[in-house]
Amino acid sequence: MTTSETTPTILLRAEARLGERRTPITPAGAAELRAAGIRVLVESSQARVFGDDQYRAAGLEIVPPGTWLDADPDVVVVGVKELPDEPAALRHRHVYFGHAYKGQQGAPELLGRFVAGGGQLLDLEYLVDDAGRRVVAFGYWAGFVGAALGALHLGGALTAPLEPMTLDQLAGRLDEVGNQVGGATAVVTGAYGRAGRGATDALRLAGMEVSRWDREHTSPVDGDALVAHDLLVHCVLATTPQAPFLSEADRARPGRRLRVLADVTADVPSDLNLLPVSGRLTSWAEPVRRIWDDPMPLDAIVIDNLPSLLPEQASTDFSKGLVPHLPGLFAGDPVWTRAAATFDEAVRLLV
Repeated sequence: MTTSETTPTILLRAEARLGERRTPITPAGAAELRAAGIRVLVESSQARVFGDDQYRAAGLEIVPPGTWLDADPDVVVVGVKELPDEPAALRHRHVYFGHAYKGQQGAPELLGRFVAGGGQLLDLEYLVDDAGRRVVAFGYWAGFVGAALGALHLGGALTAPLEPMTLDQLAGRLDEVGNQVGGATAVVTGAYGRAGRGATDALRLAGMEVSRWDREHTSPVDGDALVAHDLLVHCVLATTPQAPFLSEADRARPGRRLRVLADVTADVPSDLNLLPVSGRLTSWAEPVRRIWDDPMPLDAIVIDNLPSLLPEQASTDFSKGLVPHLPGLFAGDPVWTRAAATFDEAVRLLV
């Protein structure tokens, strides 16, 4: 596939991850980019929450899945989750959540693919403004869904496998489970960030009493107070190593009521994982894993694509945040130069 040498081009790729229905660019967002003079190619996808016809109706060009592999090197490839395992050398600029800068499993191999092909990872998690704040994130809906799943499991109402739904459907289920969890308490760590706010809103829909913890509550953590809650919703994104919030030593801590933890951050496996007792991901097929059996059960929900349960709501909000920044890809905007510098530093450390 060839593109005009003078026309900046973005290719919205079809997601490789099974069950991923989100998109970083909605039909309305793609139409905005087109109106701004950017060519947008949309890979056909049967899984994407917005159908090909919706993009076509917005005036976008639909291309076959995998078109990005043969696209001109100056085409910017945009997605949400991981790339397929091939090719071994990546030559484009890729915008997506790479999860490759914290020592995650497979990170060296992924960065090596970019080095081999001369490409570049502009990780969506590292798009930050002048003050270092993220400019776009799925965080609110990650927190909302993670807390919702935790409340549903606490109330005996979580069924598997998980299926995507609308916001109204999930809110209705939280309302229904209120009688089962109304007397339970929850603690949300990182409660005043995006994910923490979403988690708090979901728990309140379930009628739960919520303790909102910020840095003053977690430096260090009061273990007795933490385990005195029935549900822990963890929303802290660590950037430097620190003492864990919950460890094996808390299993038999006096006064423990903690029965469910929903690890929204899902920073596993990584040295920055603040909940090492839950060091393995769970899935849509098996969303809950038993960590401790005695003296009281503790179950963990550790899913790394929580907003996919609400794909339309999450995609719409994310696209509204991302689209205004995308023209800056071709104009040297600092948001993107900082992301490029983060990639360069990760590669330097790898080498």
